[in-house]
Amino acid sequence: MRPPDRPVPPAAVLWDLDGTLIDTEPLWIKAEYALVGAHGGTWSDDHARSIVGSDLLDAARYIRRVGGVDLEPVPLVEGLIDNVLSGVGDDPVWRPGALGLLDELATAGVPCALVTMSWRRLVDHIVALLPEALFQAVVAGDQVANGKPHPEPYLKAASLLGVDPADCIAIEDSPTGADSANAAGCTVLAVPNLVDIPQRQGRVIMSSLSPVDLATLRRMFRR
Repeated sequence: MRPPDRPVPPAAVLWDLDGTLIDTEPLWIKAEYALVGAHGGTWSDDHARSIVGSDLLDAARYIRRVGGVDLEPVPLVEGLIDNVLSGVGDDPVWRPGALGLLDELATAGVPCALVTMSWRRLVDHIVALLPEALFQAVVAGDQVANGKPHPEPYLKAASLLGVDPADCIAIEDSPTGADSANAAGCTVLAVPNLVDIPQRQGRVIMSSLSPVDLATLRRMFRR
């Protein structure tokens, strides 16, 4: 029997952003190609997929090394964000089922957090396009010392919400993000987008969020 002071899980749902809530991965890849090309380097879809879900500074170092971009990591990331923000505009493409699930969780009083490697200025732009009060906490990539796949982002999100990571579900679209959430102790609902996610203990893989509701999330704790 669960202690009376611990809520029935999920106590919270922790959401990745890019590729999970919003379909920005094509925008990131387009930005990478443009940046590398402007510096006379070469890029490929395989290179782009290899950094999906990664800490942006780690991704920038990879782009510098592999793509031949003569920029320091921080200005390189800022340039990518500028490009992605331009592509998002005020009419983002939401991933199937994501907004419906967010709305159901809000109605049921299940707190949610965004846990993303995107930096805060991009995250704030996207959150401003959503109805108020859908997210009770945000952890962005420039607010942690260690990005995904390190557990710090998900541990910080759970702490901000005052919940045990073991009682949380993290929704992710990349193996890097899934590894981060599992390492923090979360149960992971993996919805692969551009990159396959291997099956491991502590994660459930589905092809879309469209059929997912709160009852689905609760059943994940009874597996």
